[in-house]
Amino acid sequence: MSLDSEAKRLWRAARTLSSAAGTPHLPPLLFFTDPERTPEPWRIAERLPAGASVVHRGFGRPESHEEAGRLREVARRAGVKLLIGKDAELAEAIMADGVHLPEADAGRAAELRRRNPHWLVTAAWHPGRSPIAPRDTGLDALIASPIFSPGGASSGPGLGPEGLATSVAASRLPVYALGGITAARAELLEDSGACGIAAVDAVMSAWGRIRT
Repeated sequence: MSLDSEAKRLWRAARTLSSAAGTPHLPPLLFFTDPERTPEPWRIAERLPAGASVVHRGFGRPESHEEAGRLREVARRAGVKLLIGKDAELAEAIMADGVHLPEADAGRAAELRRRNPHWLVTAAWHPGRSPIAPRDTGLDALIASPIFSPGGASSGPGLGPEGLATSVAASRLPVYALGGITAARAELLEDSGACGIAAVDAVMSAWGRIRT
């Protein structure tokens, strides 16, 4: 398959951040699934560039196990890593590549690392609410959000490139940028120190149009 211009631009921006941050061991791009916005995430996962990653968030729905299993098969074929949101037991059951933890659960990372030493373990971080980053024990990276305001009456202000740079400097861990990301906005983060991009809609928009 060939990437269209938007996908190329987003992938290039993600890899540029990863290179500048010196994190070749981490995926430069994370595709976060969402039950409402990404009803068939495996269709996007199979189109992602090798080296990217999918974070499956099932939110406890009954069909989460089946979806995760399907994503596991697709991700392996595509050379894409698969992380499971919060549910470590599901991640172990389907032999996922790791887990993504809510900020409140970041303290579980050390325990999960002992049980699964080869996992990639990330955690959410909202610097606007919690300026102090979660402890680094057992974690590989943090996902900081929101970087740009997604809009809507309930959304708060985003950190912006400068706020992200401040947050990265305050963290001992690599930090991904999440929230309101587009290909154009991702390019504004080149000097932030972030290790990569995490997104829902931007990935759907870019890779959803690719012809296979």
